[in-house]
Amino acid sequence: MLTSLQNSLVKQIRKLHSSKERHQQQLFLVEGTHLLEEACAANYPLEAVCSTPEWQDSHGVLWQKACDICERAEIVSEEVLKAIATTVQPDGVVATAKRSDRFGEVPFTGIVLALETVQDPGNLGTIIRTAAAAGASGLWLSEDSVDLDNPKVLRASAGQWFRLAMAMSPDLKTTVQQSREAGMQVVATLPSATLTYWDVDWRKPSLILLGNEGAGLSKELTAVADLQVKIPLSPGVESVNVAITAALMLYEAQRQIFKS
Repeated sequence: MLTSLQNSLVKQIRKLHSSKERHQQQLFLVEGTHLLEEACAANYPLEAVCSTPEWQDSHGVLWQKACDICERAEIVSEEVLKAIATTVQPDGVVATAKRSDRFGEVPFTGIVLALETVQDPGNLGTIIRTAAAAGASGLWLSEDSVDLDNPKVLRASAGQWFRLAMAMSPDLKTTVQQSREAGMQVVATLPSATLTYWDVDWRKPSLILLGNEGAGLSKELTAVADLQVKIPLSPGVESVNVAITAALMLYEAQRQIFKS
């Protein structure tokens, strides 16, 4: 059992609380029973799995599944588990996984999201969860957004993080142009638009552009959109949350597709 906070593995995992270290080590954290279950269900390659003896005793089957796909498994003390977790009350297990195995390509088919400079990890995690639930094909994220593998993003996604095709785009404008060349219609969300989101024919392959929580979409991205749509708001209401906007548009697309 690992009991020392000075253990090399413990120190390595603790460093993954930092975005800089996640990029340098090319690893990210998978915290808690539910996220580990989803990672195992997706057969996602794990680097290390650490659990308390109590957690192992009560989750024997999941522990074995995790051991089968990880490179290293360790039983750790309660103190060590709390030190390597980012949550205040961890439920007994923390794993690490390889970043490079997750952020690949997103297909230019169906309904795809492209997010520009989204900063709140809760918003991004909720959007990922909703996109997976609504049957979206995938999600692109600009490089100046919050990390896809931020621990709060994974938690907010409720495990759906492992089910949705996602990628960081080094140049979101280029990605948008590539989607158009592939035959997708590009739909930008703007409060000043004349069309509402239900006026769009979502049966066509579509890329939905969503912008920063405060500033919205840049003029540069707005200019390359085929359509601009708005979410109708009552007088005096300036905007709705970006995750709510994504949900409304994704489920309107799903409604039209299922109806056709």
